[in-house]
Amino acid sequence: MEKVMKVMVLGGAGFIGRHAVAALLKQNYQVIVGSRHPKRVGRRLAETANSCERRQVRFEQMPYAEQWRTTLEDVDAVINCVGILRERAKETYEAVHLHAPMALAQACKQKNIRLIHVSALGLNHDHRSGFLRSKFKAEQLLGMSGADYCLVRPSLLDGSGGFGASWIRKLSHLPVHLLPDKANGKIAALDVKDLGEALANLVEFPIAATARPDQREFDLGGLQLRDIATYMQAMRMAHAAEPARCIRVPSLMARIGSHICDLLHFSPFSFGHWELLQYDNIPRLNRLPELLGRAPQLVGAPLTTLESPELAGIETTLIAR
Repeated sequence: MEKVMKVMVLGGAGFIGRHAVAALLKQNYQVIVGSRHPKRVGRRLAETANSCERRQVRFEQMPYAEQWRTTLEDVDAVINCVGILRERAKETYEAVHLHAPMALAQACKQKNIRLIHVSALGLNHDHRSGFLRSKFKAEQLLGMSGADYCLVRPSLLDGSGGFGASWIRKLSHLPVHLLPDKANGKIAALDVKDLGEALANLVEFPIAATARPDQREFDLGGLQLRDIATYMQAMRMAHAAEPARCIRVPSLMARIGSHICDLLHFSPFSFGHWELLQYDNIPRLNRLPELLGRAPQLVGAPLTTLESPELAGIETTLIAR
């Protein structure tokens, strides 16, 4: 009888992780859910995942490769979906985004385990956000680890149950959209279910041991390229008959607001996101259709709707400086 591969999903009860778990189970993999609180995650997982083995994994306590050996016992592949938007106590960007993932990569190399690491698009600019800088440095170190890795960079995600996605959905339904003045970067939003399926398909994706780093990198996005204003309109027009009025907030006010959100741990809007919105957040080469074997799902209303004459006059009002 052919052995069923055992895949561990770190952050398996999170927004990305639980969709990866569902996709893996649909493809008949044996799944282990890695979580900080494995006894509490049942309500966040799909019913099909109730019987999955669960293991406790606390990244801030695992900066060395030898600490991963027991966690990775009998594991054939690992999908790392762990990330923090803001630091809390010992859960720092360095601990969670750098030290633990690099130790994990070393352990995977030693055990000949494929590591699929979820990062993000738009990190290769001169950002000042600790959140973004730590994730970018992790990408660089992963490329030098010698492990059998896949680096996955999704654009903005949509789907039910996500912290940021839920906020965007709610705010997009409002008749007025307040957006930063310089938030002109393009995004290629994708459905989180498509991302989960792509991650599952990477478990056995053929990659030669001699593959170049760029052959191990998977930029993923939807097929609609929009700035955040157009994206918010697309999300609104999927549920409303009239477009919203867009009001542009001066950059200084938006930046101060992002720092306040970080300080109060309020909303998904952060200093890092304020920086990201100023740059394109789209794939250099979109490999999502390649991984899915089909076109990605459409997020929001069709782009042709947003190009209609009725929406031609919605461009923005700028709050007085």
